[in-house]
Amino acid sequence: MDYMQFALYLLTIAAAFLTMEVYSLELKRDLMMFQQNSYRYSRYRRWLSQSADSTSGFRMCGYALFLLALAKFSLIKEWPAMVLYVVFSIVYILGCRRRVYKKPLVWTRRATRIYVVASILPLAVAACLMVVFKENGFFSVAVAYMGFYIGSHLMVMFSNLLLTPVERHITGKYYKDAKRRLESMPDLKIIGITGSYGKTSTKHYLERIVSEKYQVTMTPGSFNTTLGVVRTVREHLKPYDEVFIVEMGAKNLGDIKEICDLVHPQIGIITAVGEQHLESFKTIENVQSTKFELADALPADGLAILNDDFPYVASRAVDNAPVVRYAVDNVSDPDAAYKACDIEFTRKGTKFVVHGPEGYRLNLETRLLGSCNISNLLGAVIAARAIGIEDDRIVRAVAAIEPVEHRLSRKTTAGGVTIIDDAFNSNPAGSSMALDVLSMMTPGKRIIITPGMIELGDREYELNREFGRKIARCADVAIVVGQYNREAILEGIHQEGTMKDDCIHAVDTFAKAQEVIGGICRTGDTVLYENDLPDTFK
Repeated sequence: MDYMQFALYLLTIAAAFLTMEVYSLELKRDLMMFQQNSYRYSRYRRWLSQSADSTSGFRMCGYALFLLALAKFSLIKEWPAMVLYVVFSIVYILGCRRRVYKKPLVWTRRATRIYVVASILPLAVAACLMVVFKENGFFSVAVAYMGFYIGSHLMVMFSNLLLTPVERHITGKYYKDAKRRLESMPDLKIIGITGSYGKTSTKHYLERIVSEKYQVTMTPGSFNTTLGVVRTVREHLKPYDEVFIVEMGAKNLGDIKEICDLVHPQIGIITAVGEQHLESFKTIENVQSTKFELADALPADGLAILNDDFPYVASRAVDNAPVVRYAVDNVSDPDAAYKACDIEFTRKGTKFVVHGPEGYRLNLETRLLGSCNISNLLGAVIAARAIGIEDDRIVRAVAAIEPVEHRLSRKTTAGGVTIIDDAFNSNPAGSSMALDVLSMMTPGKRIIITPGMIELGDREYELNREFGRKIARCADVAIVVGQYNREAILEGIHQEGTMKDDCIHAVDTFAKAQEVIGGICRTGDTVLYENDLPDTFK
């Protein structure tokens, strides 16, 4: 073997190992996206279609290299093919290393299992190729891994499919263990909370109030699926707990019922029924049916706590359990037993009065902003009273409640700028309330930074256009981030006709938005961050 042949041999080996690394990095990224789409094939395929990830520039280069190698296998002993493979791999790897994700891959046991299976299959193919093509084995491996790279999203789904029996067995075992633990605690008070929006904040507020008297555990973070609740029961619920607060999320019909069949709540709070997750639910009637699976699961001696500010809550009867309805905006509703009145917003927080049955009255002060937070507090107060929390404890707890992160939380910078962070999961009702809060912030400029709202199905453009119209009425400066909803929001802003063109900024990234803010923000100004898209929707 002469020096040129030896150099080519080393280059071929490098190409093989570099393409293996390319596949590994792309596999992790695809797995991250699959995880963000809840391991659901339909949602992941929709993301692939909307993002055009399978036809990205890098992916198309991979296609070209793969087809070139198949069509021109004679290039096996020539430099150009190897150089192309090595250059492509190095550029991809360096670019991948620089990527920063808002919501990176979480190495759960399930994610690890999928990754291992999706890694073993190509490795087995590579080993076979090394045996079959002895002289050209490393080149064959490079070609094979380039093929796996361009189809890595298919490998993720295929590996998950292969693991279906394993996942069912593991899930069943964990489910039975959680059920056994709950059955061993017959005195445990279980409160379920669901809604199109507001459920996470209500959960946190209720936990803070209930902890004044009882030992309490709540589902942490976004553990609002059946598996999340199972994990909470097995890892967080303690034998001496007295109250268990369960947040219940849903993307499909039957999701809430599945959680209720496990935990059997005695009290259920439905915070809202609105136009959220319409891509999966299709109609708001399906959203209503799913949210009310909580109320339908309550026992005859239970209690359904319903927010009548939402027509699809107010219009739905519950016959299997006692019902208490409440309202903040719709205070004229005769069916609302509890109402929040005399609401006074300030830069420091909110004061309001709770009116209840038989002349009940309770004055409350909180650091929270926005009528949506008052609504969430009111639902929590009703549930707390239902399990025996005294008024003085409620007053003390409400005054001490901190805003939930990214849900109308407020802080003031060293430069005297007020930041209102409402970056979590924006929706039509929540974004409207956030803008109402922004409109009250005077003096100083009122600035909004937003990419708009997502997962609104066929009405997404229409609702984002209406969002733009309200932005023009409530804000002085608008910074629209990204391309996803830009056209709809800008159309709404211009339709309203009250905001000057030099106060409207369309930028591609949040980094660019920060540059704009740096140039216009002054002491006394208020900045509202409304929604923050995860990597799934970038």
